[in-house]
Amino acid sequence: MSAAIETSPADAPLIEAKGLSKTFGGGFLSRARPVQAVRGIDAGVRRGEALGVVGESGSGKSTLGRLMLGLMPATGGTIRFDGVPVTGASGRDWRQLRRRMQIVFQDPFSSLDPRRRVGPQIADGLLIHGLMDAPRRDARVAELLTQVGLDPSHAGRFPHEFSGGQRQRIGIARALATGPEFLVADEPVSALDVSIQAQVVNLLADLRQRLGLALLFISHDLPVVRHLCDRVLVMYLGRVMEEGPAEEVFSRPRHPYTRALLSATPRLDPKHRTRRILLTGDPPSPSNPPSGCVFRTRCAHAQPRCAETVPELREFGGAARVACVRAEELN
Repeated sequence: MSAAIETSPADAPLIEAKGLSKTFGGGFLSRARPVQAVRGIDAGVRRGEALGVVGESGSGKSTLGRLMLGLMPATGGTIRFDGVPVTGASGRDWRQLRRRMQIVFQDPFSSLDPRRRVGPQIADGLLIHGLMDAPRRDARVAELLTQVGLDPSHAGRFPHEFSGGQRQRIGIARALATGPEFLVADEPVSALDVSIQAQVVNLLADLRQRLGLALLFISHDLPVVRHLCDRVLVMYLGRVMEEGPAEEVFSRPRHPYTRALLSATPRLDPKHRTRRILLTGDPPSPSNPPSGCVFRTRCAHAQPRCAETVPELREFGGAARVACVRAEELN
């Protein structure tokens, strides 16, 4: 039996996670300590909105994206897509959801099968879901290649005949084949030459606007996130440190971790350069996170009380929310 679809307000998130958690390892027969990759995160993306997820390596960004797509089971929490539970979905419900959610992977080299021509790879989703007959699939592939700025006649070529940027465009075309409403872009330009990155980012921005896509954009590149995204979510060791409108978070960061990340971003205008905030030491192991605030061991403003309480996300005089017990004192 199909899950009932709940009606939602027009401004409600298309996809929403509540209390989402993911722990790896630590089973009955495992000697390794469990790794808490994502810890109690609330996140949502509205139709046509772009949510940027930033943070250091190991912060849980990619795990969050895969959890929201249902590519791995959550340890705790719930995910709903357009009123339908993603967590625990199976059979017919899951098949319908899969058509509406897709991903663009980080590495365009390994995400394509080198032994198959790109046209059939783009059409895989159409074939799996039985959406079109062969002539219509071919026409759809030609349309998608044109949409991402490639020649439709190149559908018969193999992946090695394309550059890295072209391969990522093919990956985007494949993700768009079934007409998804939600797209996760997991570091989609980090493996590309700097000269090509801007082209792919601008393509994603154009496609989001034209197709009305809800986009979860995962990246280390803060200027790109500021350019592309409406809102931003700052992660550290599996938790959200700050979230809110991108322009507010970038222009007036309130969490010490957000300030440190932004201070490392190069700025060409000498009038807007900020003092570099150096974080001491490496991030703690996710298998042995600090008590209280997970950022406290690297925070210059930490106090004994930071070890006692896990800070909740709260508003402090703006639309952004901050997880810091000293946020009022520091801002």
